[in-house]
Amino acid sequence: MRNKSPKIAVLSGKGGTGKTLVSVNLASVAGESLYIDCDVEEPNGHLFFKPERVCEEGITVKVPEVNEDLCGGCRKCADFCKFHAIAFIKDKPYVFEELCNSCGGCALICPDQAIDERERVVGRVQRGISGGVRVSTGVLNTGEASGIPIIKRLLEPHGLQEGLPVFIDCPPGSACAVMESLQGADFCLLVGEPTLFGVHNLRMVHDLVRLFGKPEGVVLNKCLAEENPAELFCLEKNIPILGRIQFDNELGKLNSDGRIAARERPRFRKLFASLLEEVMKEVGHETAAHTQR
Repeated sequence: MRNKSPKIAVLSGKGGTGKTLVSVNLASVAGESLYIDCDVEEPNGHLFFKPERVCEEGITVKVPEVNEDLCGGCRKCADFCKFHAIAFIKDKPYVFEELCNSCGGCALICPDQAIDERERVVGRVQRGISGGVRVSTGVLNTGEASGIPIIKRLLEPHGLQEGLPVFIDCPPGSACAVMESLQGADFCLLVGEPTLFGVHNLRMVHDLVRLFGKPEGVVLNKCLAEENPAELFCLEKNIPILGRIQFDNELGKLNSDGRIAARERPRFRKLFASLLEEVMKEVGHETAAHTQR
């Protein structure tokens, strides 16, 4: 019987820190694993993995549709909706689909039963294979306000392979989509940069992870010989530093070419295998500590 799949969320306070670099390389050196790209506004993990046998599923949300012949013009639906997705203009109801949060309250409150719900496509989920890595990618349609429905679908339990390590490539920052991506994770790996601005972003995701009560560790990317403000922050906050990735022109070139460094060069495979070992040790410690509570 296989063990529960360890789920590792990889986060950063902004784009370009190295979150996807770390995510795809960890998934690659793990052998059989599941990589989930929850950065649905700008997913790019698939550009590295180039998965094969890709299947695609449309993701929909429910939006109201008003039958004007039945509508008595009471405006209860408009008064109820806190997102202003329904408005009356010249005594006629108008639905602003992009503002709707699909709660269904307008249909329930309508005394004339004039509101039905229909499905509206907001994006898609793509699933494929790259070597031993199962690659799941969420794609939000241009102009949509929220990728939460797509992230929920990506992280549904029946979509996870029992016993395989799961690497969740979270959106950058600390907004709602990030919260949705990490809430089911067993461990959070934060990616930091060696600058004062990098410390600001690292602090932001650190505070978010603490809010969710998740165990965490840091990998410091683009390290130089000079003093590293991000490292000082970790020492001050007692955050475990699980690895350091030195600033490396070859690594940067491989990454910009959309190639997975751990598959291209033995020294990078060794680097990320070592980082994965440290991460799994932390996951194991946290699992044991949770069991004893």
